[in-house]
Amino acid sequence: KTRFGVMKHLKVLEEANLVVTRRRGREKLHFLNPIPIRMVHDRWIDKYTERQVTALLDLKNRLEESG
Repeated sequence: KTRFGVMKHLKVLEEANLVVTRRRGREKLHFLNPIPIRMVHDRWIDKYTERQVTALLDLKNRLEESG
């Protein structure tokens, strides 16, 4: 984990618009960009949790019907 390796990864994240940067003197500050991260979450994570929630609701309904 070299400084060069970290800089390379940050550049990839910046090009993907997941990280935004600001210069402060000689420093380059990196911040997470919440909007595209939220879009990735909504597109990928929600897809899988929807299935799990549906399965739990189905189980709940079956248990209530048989009880």
